[in-house]
Amino acid sequence: MAQPSNPVCDHCGLAYPEEVMIKERIGDEQKQFCCKGCQGVYHLLNTEGLDSFYAKRGETTLEPPREFTDDLERFDLESFNKKYIKKNGEYSTIALVLEGIHCAACVWLNERVLSRTDGVIEANINFTTHKAKITWDPGKLSLSDIIRTIRSIGYNAFPYDPGSGEERANKQRREYISRMVVAIFATMNIMWLALSRYVGFFSGMEEDVRQMIYLAEFVLVTPTLFYSGWIYYRGAYYGLKNRIVNMDLLVATGASAAYFYSIYAAFFAGREPYFDSVAMIITFVLVGKFYEVRSKKSAVDAIDTMIASIPQEIIVLKDGAKVQKNVEEVVVGDLVECRAGDKVIFDSVVVSGEASVDTSSITGESVAVMAEEGSSVLSGSINLDGTLVLRVEKDYHSSTLYSIITLIEDAMNEKPRIERLANRISERFSLTVLTLAMLTFAVWYFVSGAGFEMALITTISVVIVACPCALALATPIATLVGVSEAMKKGVLFKATRHIETIARADVLLLD
Repeated sequence: MAQPSNPVCDHCGLAYPEEVMIKERIGDEQKQFCCKGCQGVYHLLNTEGLDSFYAKRGETTLEPPREFTDDLERFDLESFNKKYIKKNGEYSTIALVLEGIHCAACVWLNERVLSRTDGVIEANINFTTHKAKITWDPGKLSLSDIIRTIRSIGYNAFPYDPGSGEERANKQRREYISRMVVAIFATMNIMWLALSRYVGFFSGMEEDVRQMIYLAEFVLVTPTLFYSGWIYYRGAYYGLKNRIVNMDLLVATGASAAYFYSIYAAFFAGREPYFDSVAMIITFVLVGKFYEVRSKKSAVDAIDTMIASIPQEIIVLKDGAKVQKNVEEVVVGDLVECRAGDKVIFDSVVVSGEASVDTSSITGESVAVMAEEGSSVLSGSINLDGTLVLRVEKDYHSSTLYSIITLIEDAMNEKPRIERLANRISERFSLTVLTLAMLTFAVWYFVSGAGFEMALITTISVVIVACPCALALATPIATLVGVSEAMKKGVLFKATRHIETIARADVLLLD
């Protein structure tokens, strides 16, 4: 006799034994929760009018809210604020990475809860990177209040750090490489086996040898499809869960159909299988996706490299002594020492000393200029020789260099018109492709009478060839790489939409 299944928590969707459930009657319905955290979040969502989250979540399960042991007070420390928070007039802005994001419903929930929090001006979350850009009024709430709000609905947040982003990017790259190694190794061996099979087709081959080749191809293609191609199944699953027909679904559908048909053809129907085609499909698309990931990583590295090139500590002259201070702690009026080879971090005035200064990255002037007593020096310039004592005129967050970094970050986060258009088209394109594939099968099988095998292979070809890579992937990558490459050559775009504008220009005037 089957054992009754455990009841499910009405918030997180996880099953727990009956005895641990917290039961509560809400209106005419009996609700049950696995813990006080889930019960509290459920009430919060209903109070804020966000109960439609559960319809959007669907069957996705969530981690129940956890107790966090770290102290929220550290988010309000002055040193922490100087490092991660940007001031924009009376408002503050921070980039956070959210932990626990599973699907688009999670992004929707966090954006709605934060947007309805008194004092939060703007909250935008990137589903791909889980990076949130939050702007708030520090007079109404603190950063610790924002973190507490995020934690109250079962998620966690920590400041975006290029170092942590580098670690996650390297982990993703290693995952792609391991899957590519398996796919390439298996595909190369499958092609050798397929070559012998094709030769045997003309010269003759015993049936037991043919079956051994089929079996070897099957053994090699299976890990290629289900290990190397797992990222497509995973992407298709989350896409369908959120009612999105994406590129991953097209690849997974086409490769799976060819794989299972090949099993039937090789071992049951005595026909030619297409194991080699399955392996090639997965391998080629995987290699292409790896290069896209690498291109995006290379583009993001450009801004991280600029940030990493800024020293975190500087020598401050105080009462005749030299003191090492963090750049965040230097204030207007401090005297700092700039040695040969150092980058100027603050907009300053030379108090003593003279040196040649390279200002090409700021002004575009290729010839070094002489900095001497009374001269103004912009941050981002490089001291080529000599030692300068500089009086700080603007702190780090008000400096020219910091402003440039902020502009580039904003440009990389902004989507140009062509990318927004491509995203809208690609959403419908994938569904259109599947519809055309089904029509292709119907025409070939029912109208032309070409047979099931020919109809299926033609349908699979339509699905695979029509993957909207150029729309959904290449367009944003091209934008990101374009901004990055321009920056490496000294051309900075305040917004990515200007890339489109300059492409239509006939005359370019430079000051």
